[in-house]
Amino acid sequence: MKFDIFCEIQKAKPWPADHEQVLFHETIEQAVAADRAGFDTWWQVEHHAAEEFSYSSAPQMVLAAMAMRTQRIHLGHAGVLAPFRINNPYQVAERAATLDVLSKGRLELGLAKSGGKEWETFGVNPETARNQVREAFSIIRKFWTDPALSYASPDFNIPERNCVPRPVQQPHPRFWQTCGSPESFYMAGELGIGALGTTLLSPVGFMGQMLDEYRRGLAACKQPVGRMLNNQKGVFTFVHVAESRKAAIASRAAWSALWYVNAAPIVFKVPRAVWYDVIRSGLHPNAPRDTAALSGDDTTSLDIAPDEIPVLRLLKLMARGEEISAEEAHEVLESLDSVIIGDVDFCRKKFEAYEAIGADRMMCLVQYGQIQHADAARSIELIGEHLIPYFAQRRQQAAE
Repeated sequence: MKFDIFCEIQKAKPWPADHEQVLFHETIEQAVAADRAGFDTWWQVEHHAAEEFSYSSAPQMVLAAMAMRTQRIHLGHAGVLAPFRINNPYQVAERAATLDVLSKGRLELGLAKSGGKEWETFGVNPETARNQVREAFSIIRKFWTDPALSYASPDFNIPERNCVPRPVQQPHPRFWQTCGSPESFYMAGELGIGALGTTLLSPVGFMGQMLDEYRRGLAACKQPVGRMLNNQKGVFTFVHVAESRKAAIASRAAWSALWYVNAAPIVFKVPRAVWYDVIRSGLHPNAPRDTAALSGDDTTSLDIAPDEIPVLRLLKLMARGEEISAEEAHEVLESLDSVIIGDVDFCRKKFEAYEAIGADRMMCLVQYGQIQHADAARSIELIGEHLIPYFAQRRQQAAE
């Protein structure tokens, strides 16, 4: 199992006056630290109009800056929001190829269906979004590898054109798909591309079921959409490795994970009632996004039942604006599979559970909520010192 970084470019309030400028420069410094620490790939997300939750509205520009400051780490542009009203697939091919040139062949390209506020912002038709993701992979691959061509379909038309520049990697950079539901994991497998899954408090067992769907899709893959098969499976989750449990609590990492989970349904326009119900059921909050997107105002009750599960109690208290201590947040989240926050040994055991279900790479979210830059950078260093070598040795032993 390899280690990656997943980045939203995120900062919860309160903010200093120059917080945006500081945040971008801290993010680039963290990429330099990840490159030095031995992480395999830096994944940069794309979001729009998502204040606090994500300032990554122009990820290709951030990745270009990172390409100039790093040497070996791969640069993952994922997920590019693939509905054609948001990103024209011909322009995605051009921008991604430019990043591959600037990084000397280190680009990884993932596409996402998106939803919620982003569909609303750009006028995306939810009925066509998934098919446009599928079509975008094919269009981008053709412009990367074929001579000048024209393309015509009900959703996209372009006269005969070349893609300038072409990628450095041959036959082309690897394709990935961000996945949050059984259907999307199956689709990624069927297309013969890598799957990038998210946990959002879901148990390891649930992610194991999603990876089974991906394997089922791979078995049905007749011809990969790219010119090579990419059968890797990545999992994104909350990670903060500290010198001790006490230091992990002081970082407010658990509090920040709760904040993230409460902020996400606002971005994706999923009613809190739906979001909280699937968390209570031990499932994945992204699963209902197709039907819940653009669903209107959220009037979810934040009343707390006497028998409410602890994590939902804290989420509701936070949503109500009530104070939650770093200690209480840590104590409640510490037992959850998908929250990897603690000292090196504690985190190692949780990572081993993802290795056991067949995850090929862990996409560590290290900058989130109110975690300070120094704490995020130290977490990156500790992972590089202790966990990347440990799992590299296990990978080598398994291969032998």
